[in-house]
Amino acid sequence: MNNIGLLQKTKVSLLRRFYRMLGARTWRGHNPQVEHRDIQAGTSEGEISMRIYQGESAADKPLVVYFHGGGWVLGSLESHHPFCQSLCEDNGCTVISVDYRLAPENLFPAAHDDCLAATDWVAENIDEFGPSNGKMVLAGDSAGANLATATCLALSPGVRRCVIGEIIIYPVTDHYESAFASYVDKASGYSLSSKMMCWFWDIYLGNSGTTDLTEEPERAMPLKATGLSTLPPTLLVTAENDPLRDEGIAYAEKLRDAGVAIQYRHFEDAAHGFACSEGPTVNFNAFMNDMVKWLHHLEAKN
Repeated sequence: MNNIGLLQKTKVSLLRRFYRMLGARTWRGHNPQVEHRDIQAGTSEGEISMRIYQGESAADKPLVVYFHGGGWVLGSLESHHPFCQSLCEDNGCTVISVDYRLAPENLFPAAHDDCLAATDWVAENIDEFGPSNGKMVLAGDSAGANLATATCLALSPGVRRCVIGEIIIYPVTDHYESAFASYVDKASGYSLSSKMMCWFWDIYLGNSGTTDLTEEPERAMPLKATGLSTLPPTLLVTAENDPLRDEGIAYAEKLRDAGVAIQYRHFEDAAHGFACSEGPTVNFNAFMNDMVKWLHHLEAKN
């Protein structure tokens, strides 16, 4: 636990509250009624809260382990509750949402450690979550997408064999010092600004900056990782009006060059957050249709 200034603590607290309220407002009246329960998972990193959404046709489907977005700072089980309900209802699979530790209270690599430990724990106890096909898909949006793919890169061979796919929604894949053009072209005017994204990175890494990550960059910046060819089939989407646009596109290209079976779609008129934080818009429905078809194809192959 690091020392947090009062001003920073107040800012973070207010932003977390606003983030939850914004999500609740955009989804109001559209929340699917899906059976769910909260559990405490005893992992190598200690107790981690998880929320399980029970799919109605989960017997022939993989479990989806979901890591929420929010810049490693703002998100929670509650902020992504409506989206996880929709994910479960539309796909019929069981979804397990992971409440990893947040910055600034817990700096990098705490979030990554939690996601890795949670995935290991789910794999070890997969038969306890009701019917499934015994396989997993790792998924996440934004910072959660960063954690999903970083986790997949770090899995032990035994657990990795259980993971048959990953869903990566407008991911964070590199540090802002890489200076992608979209950090300038889409700097402001949309749901995520470049200034906010830089703040997220600074909060997440704390005093370590980027210099301490040169030996294991994949833990925070998967675009710099080696060994991408070990990743499973991937569904990746990006949004045009997003500071993260170009690093997401670059990651899709790097996965394709590494031989990963990737299905990629760019949403030309969407902004960051369209899939999880804006409610059931036209773009959200198109994304969900793509995901349902992709998961069905993945299930048929496994």
